[in-house]
Amino acid sequence: MSVEAFNPATQAVIVLPSALEHFRKQLNSQPNASAVRISVKPSGCSGYMYILDLVDKAAEEDLTMHVDDLTFLIDKGSLPILSGTEIDYVKEGINRQVKFINPNATSECGCGESFTVND
Repeated sequence: MSVEAFNPATQAVIVLPSALEHFRKQLNSQPNASAVRISVKPSGCSGYMYILDLVDKAAEEDLTMHVDDLTFLIDKGSLPILSGTEIDYVKEGINRQVKFINPNATSECGCGESFTVND
């Protein structure tokens, strides 16, 4: 298995400090997980859905990105859609959630579960 690494000067996804802290807590609570895997899949009413998984190792198609002490695995096939995305962890009302600020998303569904990009 071959895993490609991101060049830190050209990282395509930005993980903001509040999201880093959230993912750090999640990984610490899962003893078998060592990385956060980020991907998208066709789904929902608008086209694509973000997928976050806590995993123990990279898949063959993953690119590795290190931010501080955390490892993020980006699905290579999802990279064109994720490129330039900022990942935050925000409080909205009484809820806290991971928020994707994706410059490639042209619209989102009303429930916020899926999004559209131009082909």
